[in-house]
Amino acid sequence: MTEKNDHPVMDKTTPEVVDTKKTQEVLEKYDAESRVRNVKNRNIAIFISLIAILYSIYHLYVTYNPIPALLQRSIHMSVGMALVFLIFPTFKKQNRAAIPVYDWVLFLLSIASSLYLIVEYNAIVTTRGGIPNTVDILFAIMTVLLVLEAARRVTGLILPILALIFLSYPFFSHMDWLPNMLITRAFDLGDIFGQLYLKTEGLFSTAIGASVQFIFLFILFGAFLTKSGMGQLFNDLAMALAGSKQGGPAKVAVISSGFMGSINGAAVANVVGTGSFTIPLMKKIGYSKNFSGAVEASASIGGQILPPIMGASAFIMAETTGIAYGTIALAALIPAVLYFLAVIMQVHFRAGRRNLKGIPKADLPRAKDVLKERGHLLLPIAGLILMLYMGIPVSFSAFYTIILTVIIASLRKVSRMGIKEILGALEDGARQSLSVMIACAVVGIIIGVVNLTSFGSVMTSAITSIGAGSLFLTLFLTMIASIILGMGLPSIPAYIITATMTAPALAEFGIPILVAHLFVFYFGIFANITPPVALAAFAGAGISGGDPMRTGFTALRLALAGFIIPYLFVYNPAMLLVDVTGLPVNATEFPLPPMMEVILITITAVIGIVGLGAALEGYFQTYVNVFLRIILGAGSLMMIIPETVTDIIGFIVVAVVFAVNIIKSNRDASVPKSAS
Repeated sequence: MTEKNDHPVMDKTTPEVVDTKKTQEVLEKYDAESRVRNVKNRNIAIFISLIAILYSIYHLYVTYNPIPALLQRSIHMSVGMALVFLIFPTFKKQNRAAIPVYDWVLFLLSIASSLYLIVEYNAIVTTRGGIPNTVDILFAIMTVLLVLEAARRVTGLILPILALIFLSYPFFSHMDWLPNMLITRAFDLGDIFGQLYLKTEGLFSTAIGASVQFIFLFILFGAFLTKSGMGQLFNDLAMALAGSKQGGPAKVAVISSGFMGSINGAAVANVVGTGSFTIPLMKKIGYSKNFSGAVEASASIGGQILPPIMGASAFIMAETTGIAYGTIALAALIPAVLYFLAVIMQVHFRAGRRNLKGIPKADLPRAKDVLKERGHLLLPIAGLILMLYMGIPVSFSAFYTIILTVIIASLRKVSRMGIKEILGALEDGARQSLSVMIACAVVGIIIGVVNLTSFGSVMTSAITSIGAGSLFLTLFLTMIASIILGMGLPSIPAYIITATMTAPALAEFGIPILVAHLFVFYFGIFANITPPVALAAFAGAGISGGDPMRTGFTALRLALAGFIIPYLFVYNPAMLLVDVTGLPVNATEFPLPPMMEVILITITAVIGIVGLGAALEGYFQTYVNVFLRIILGAGSLMMIIPETVTDIIGFIVVAVVFAVNIIKSNRDASVPKSAS
């Protein structure tokens, strides 16, 4: 992960780093978007690179020169699809050195799907008033099929199959054999495909709108950061700060993977990319294969909930809820910190229980040297946060931050980017955006059907009726639904689907919109480490050589706090740092709750999470027996619950168990080894 001349001492710690071939095999097995062609024809390769670079330039241009939403989104989608058919093979085992003729045909049809809208735009909007004619319907059907095929190549089968299930619904939703709550009026082809293709409520919904306006720019920002060496900065800084501590490599994995996961938004790719470095180090000092892979998976997933970027999902949330991005990022801060604290504490206690030491300081870079060499790369992120806080529009902030990255990176030779690197970043950003773009397009099919048939209200009604008026039961059912809907999906489509299908059920109980969306967002994200479809954990197992299902359940245990925290901020939203009850739409200011309440909730939650970690691992200062682990776990959960009485009882329980453990540890330490 480092250049030979950067920190030679680190070479001593990395003799077992997973080889590139194995890393790529694991990535391709669990991450469909990594299965790309390596075209041998130089002219064709240059052609693909040129389109990708122009694709990035287009997004930079429309940031300041927007065109009608339908056209802007259709160009974003069609050119992206065209790139998909050139870059991604039809099948896993297909020859990747050449592009078959039929993919060139699909490439041209993808371009045609937006050219038709450009040519017919005035007629569609004015003359026909959005009512489709026969040619409109044919182009709509063609575009939907292209989107589904492109999504199959990039994301795998789960998302296209889910979209097809939804797409089939309006064709028979008027049938008498359906349950009454599912019956609608009859829809014809014009109703269905006009909704999907001619309006901004289907393929070109707010999902693809956020992709073209915000998400693409932040992915491009991430590509520029990567070219400048940000990944190495995070790894080296984490090694310098935590590498020598108890269980150091695992803590390094949590810190570096969390930050990188927040920026790149690709959990599986982050597991493989960062894990190829951290997992061998964890195994080397004594962590098991399953635990090593689980640590990497739980940290990479956690990056999706970590401000300031949150894997770009926060921008979709801002677009969906109408709440300012800065408010969302601030609200997500304490829950994210608590989650990572929970993972680190389990890592720490596991290391203590097994007496796993860190890496000798002599074999690690010094924080001072790391910051001196690459610390300036943190300035663009600081600049981004400042611009968002100042209320500068998100798209403009992203644009300025990209420019700022190039300027700041040029301050030092080690990070400086020339024309070649800048063009490479433009190309990489375009390539990396394709999975998000096509996922948003497919989700648009689901959104279009939900809007057309009012299926969302049916889902809301079903959840609330089964919940029988109980908030906790409704939350639990919403959690299960969100996990099921999010299984096997990238973070952004997982959030969009759960926000569309399950979040409205919480509104029936008067839960503020921000709280409801953060609740379903958490569980849609954590579906990726929830067996039986725990793709991030499976990828970690592929790198570590562990058992996929055992790694998945271990990751689930490490992420247990992530399944508790959403309930915590539903019952006491003060943890979100903003007064969600009085939150104005399109808020640009942060209405604050009482600070003392925030402080007390945070302190009790921190103590509870530390206690929960000790209970799960059976270790604090020394071993904790099974009986005390159960008592400690119960007391810790009582502290996490935001009630005064439970906090007091929980605090007494945790304090007593910790005191007993400390006394036992001191007594054991005072006994001579010969007498023990």
